Amino acid sequence: MDIVQATIADLDALVPLFDGYRQFYKGASDTEAARRFLADRFTHQQSIIFLARTGGKDVGFTQLFPSFTSVGMARIFILNDLYVVPDARGQGVGKALLQAARHYAEGAGAVRLTLSTATENTTAQALYEQQGWVRDRQFLTYTITARKMA
Repeated sequence: MDIVQATIADLDALVPLFDGYRQFYKGASDTEAARRFLADRFTHQQSIIFLARTGGKDVGFTQLFPSFTSVGMARIFILNDLYVVPDARGQGVGKALLQAARHYAEGAGAVRLTLSTATENTTAQALYEQQGWVRDRQFLTYTITARKMA
């Protein structure tokens, strides 16, 4: 298995993976919008994406968004997306992608990686915990949709 930091040249490989990720979370398939979204992230250097390949096939990706902690006055990364195609699950792809993300964040001087997952995604939760991720018991997360912000 190879884990590579993706570039815009990997866009064709990433689009179906990203679209599959969105569908996993009940988003409608839209490969053109996925292409535009990913191209914008590359063009504006707004994310870091790692791509997993095995046997010449693209089988997963993870996407990190840079951010900062004001209290810690340091860089952090938000691991926003992690996806492995169904037929490659259970083969260590997710683990390898998490390790690549962690290695990158450490190398960039980040003090923390953070992620969110669906409460019912117990398979992913087990992987995260096996890899040393700790569920936050100190803070609650709140969100508001754009329609309610007006």
